[in-house]
Amino acid sequence: MTIRVRRVAAACALGAALTACGAPSAPHASRPAPSAPTAAVSRPPTLAPGPAGLTPVFKNGPRVDGKTVALTFDADMTADEGPRAARGEHFDNPQLISTLRTLKVPATVFMTGRWADEYPAEARAIGRDPQFEIANHSYSHYAFTGDCYGLPTVSPDRMKADVERAYTAFKKAGVPNAMPYFRFPGGCYDRQALKTLSAVGVTAVQWDVVSGDAFATDSDAVAQQVLEGVKPGSVVVMHCTRSAAPATERAVRMIVPELRKKGYRFVKVSELIGATDRHR
Repeated sequence: MTIRVRRVAAACALGAALTACGAPSAPHASRPAPSAPTAAVSRPPTLAPGPAGLTPVFKNGPRVDGKTVALTFDADMTADEGPRAARGEHFDNPQLISTLRTLKVPATVFMTGRWADEYPAEARAIGRDPQFEIANHSYSHYAFTGDCYGLPTVSPDRMKADVERAYTAFKKAGVPNAMPYFRFPGGCYDRQALKTLSAVGVTAVQWDVVSGDAFATDSDAVAQQVLEGVKPGSVVVMHCTRSAAPATERAVRMIVPELRKKGYRFVKVSELIGATDRHR
């Protein structure tokens, strides 16, 4: 999602990672060791459907569970932006991902399927790194309502297919476990969109802190806006696109140490949703 914010600040950028290991084989035992029980595959936490079965909407975690905060990064690329990428425009931000890894900051990346098609190696590396989780930001980055920051729109009969196409793109890129979370392009939704997506089984994820990084160049202003807005359980929306959010990586380098000084712990969206579910 790309949102434009008025003064208070304007600035931009985003985040992801990988690892492995092994051990020598044990000597032959006189009798076979008992087999280990099969571990149950745990499902990511989601919220229960809203009234009338509408897709649930999550904006922030509990304010009483300690100082946790989730940094989220939208990896935006609209379906019709291929020619711009071919001309050299960068919709990725590997430096941001590297910085998040260096700072050991867990993060949730809301990725469009079109972005995963354009940068499959990066999508795969982010998706296979336990420090990060990939969630769905639609395939096309077209709006799910009218009048949404000038974005083209998806018709109601194509909304479900657009979300499912993004999950297909993630699998094709080699992302093993994309999360059942969805962020509306532009953050724009209405009752019709929530009703239409109920069949997909996702939790819609919004935010309570706007970083102001979209199309901004002042990283100090972006950092200040985030630091002034964060509360326990906050979800911060930022971007992972060099061309549209060039100041984000620098802002993150300022935001992270300051929030840690204040006692905040960085978590992924899944942890906040899990905590919210426990408090219900």
